[in-house]
Amino acid sequence: MIQKKICILGASGVGKTSLIKQYVEGIFSEKYLTSIGVKIDKKIVDLSSEKVQLMIWDIEGIDRYCGFQAKYLRGASAFIIVTDRTRSQSLIEGNEIFNMAKEVADIPGILALNKKDLPTTWHWSDSELADIKHPFAKSFDTSAKSGEGVEEMFSYIAKILTE
Repeated sequence: MIQKKICILGASGVGKTSLIKQYVEGIFSEKYLTSIGVKIDKKIVDLSSEKVQLMIWDIEGIDRYCGFQAKYLRGASAFIIVTDRTRSQSLIEGNEIFNMAKEVADIPGILALNKKDLPTTWHWSDSELADIKHPFAKSFDTSAKSGEGVEEMFSYIAKILTE
């Protein structure tokens, strides 16, 4: 079995932990708990050709005051930037985090446009949003609450990392 480390990055409160809980345990909680440091979860993905164990690193929310801990990306095979569709600023911050991550790690970066179950409040046009998504390997519309897009996103990552 192959093991792959995946780092989950994003601003505080975008739903990083909730996405992981939905994926690994199939549950969603309305309670908001701030992550401190890093928490590691594991899940085995059964691809047709082989099994892949994803080691999912849930990294504390990144804000402009505490900066970015590049050390968490050491040994990672990919990272996911999680943004909140109800907060425009989270997409701007997600783009900044993506650029910081790419400076220290030449690995695929995936964009999760989270909270699809809620009304989007972004003010960008489709073409502006396409420009923002451009540097990412792929983007997924996700909902940690309903589970929409979550399984597909992690399956996609497992697949590209074994090709």
